Amino acid sequence: MLERQKEERQVLITQMNILFVTNTALLSFLTISRLITKYSFFSVVETLLLLFNFLLLIWALLPRRFFVSPNLEKKQETQEKKEKLKFPDDYLMLSSEEYHLQMLVDLIETYNKNQKQVDDISLGLKYATGVTAGIAVVALLHQVTVYFIPELQKL
Repeated sequence: MLERQKEERQVLITQMNILFVTNTALLSFLTISRLITKYSFFSVVETLLLLFNFLLLIWALLPRRFFVSPNLEKKQETQEKKEKLKFPDDYLMLSSEEYHLQMLVDLIETYNKNQKQVDDISLGLKYATGVTAGIAVVALLHQVTVYFIPELQKL
């Protein structure tokens, strides 16, 4: 389960890199075609969308602290004894069955807390993908306006 979670995180990082490259390519296209350098409604929207998108991608890329359980600093309450367990001493005093149950609880806790981090990265990428599509549409409209409808070049 945890290996699958690591793989999912790695896939998200790969997708993030692809979106960074795509946004850089869109920025290069807008710069080379001189669409973004001429002040217009389209260039303002494109600039704002690019800035917003890079912020979303950086937010998704921010280092996150992933949870490891059993946490050596953490004390955990057991349901049976209602006392605090400290790792490793108290874990060693558990029976084999109690130890396995406690490790299962720790595994579930680790997965759930780390899944929140993966979901945050995924959400950032989901929004960044939508904004990237928006940039591409606005850039296409801008290019069509400038090159095929000269009367609308002033927009």
